[in-house]
Amino acid sequence: MPFDLPLDQLQRYAPAVAEPADFDEFWRTTLTEAADRPVLVDVCPEPTGLRLVDTWDVTFAGFGGDPVRAWYTRPAGVDTPLPAVVEYVGYGRGRSLPHERLTWPVAGYAHLLMDSRGQAGQYSSGDTPDPHGAPGGPWPVTWGILDPHRYHYRRLITDAVRAVAAVRALPGVDAGRVAVVGNSQGGGLALAVAGLVHDLAALLTTAPFLCHLQRAIELTDAQPYGEIARYLAVHRTAEGAVRRTLSYVDGVTFARRATAPAQFGIGLRDNVCPPSTGFAAYNQYGAAGGRAGRPQREMHVYPFNGHEGGEAVHTRRQLRWLDGIVRVTAPAGSADRS
Repeated sequence: MPFDLPLDQLQRYAPAVAEPADFDEFWRTTLTEAADRPVLVDVCPEPTGLRLVDTWDVTFAGFGGDPVRAWYTRPAGVDTPLPAVVEYVGYGRGRSLPHERLTWPVAGYAHLLMDSRGQAGQYSSGDTPDPHGAPGGPWPVTWGILDPHRYHYRRLITDAVRAVAAVRALPGVDAGRVAVVGNSQGGGLALAVAGLVHDLAALLTTAPFLCHLQRAIELTDAQPYGEIARYLAVHRTAEGAVRRTLSYVDGVTFARRATAPAQFGIGLRDNVCPPSTGFAAYNQYGAAGGRAGRPQREMHVYPFNGHEGGEAVHTRRQLRWLDGIVRVTAPAGSADRS
């Protein structure tokens, strides 16, 4: 049974979320420091045994100039500039092997799949360490959680922004048609990037992590939020510092600043990333746009699904929606039967 708010309340749920007074300056300074370095470090062809796509092993400079690995894959034999999709992976995952994520290149996009620093090994493999130690718990979501400047997600979000710069520097990419996509942690990273990079073509986010964090850590014991709760169960006097740090990475605050067209997907029985936290971001998406108006956005709800959401059904909707945003190849008069 759903454990969160009923759908009619979710559709109106737009809570005030703690926003640090120096939020914009914090991220402006962070990203300016990262941008001082050339973004591409190395690009090497990767043999995969696949004949319909070509893949390169990419290393780019992320937070602090740290080398971040990624797979760059595109349709084989296509030399013209293509729209690009930058994809971010879920919590505890890495980029794994390039043939495991082929949806976007097979659909005709240039595709950059970013590794998550320090996280691989729980669900899939990766090649990017996180060399920055800081006081905190044993889980990625608690690394450096006592100080926003030393928090793991400051580094990971910076990497995610730099991944957009990296794909734009790669050959065969139409830099004006770059979308960001992700599920769970990847969806939270994509949402953060949409709030920090204001010339994206589109955002696609499902079951986004890192949204309305103050509510999430009180509502669910499932990981990753439960890992923060377990940290606070031991470090009983750290709550104020933890809540302050989380306020610098909240997806609702990023969502308010976003300008790209957006598609969301949420399962109403999701106890990992509770529906109200994702709806909090969706309902305030683009709200800080002022006279420019709010960007196009849509939400797909899966009432009987949890963190898995709409899976293949939702992927089909993503493909059709993004095609209409960046490619416009559908024949006149065609209808979406999803």
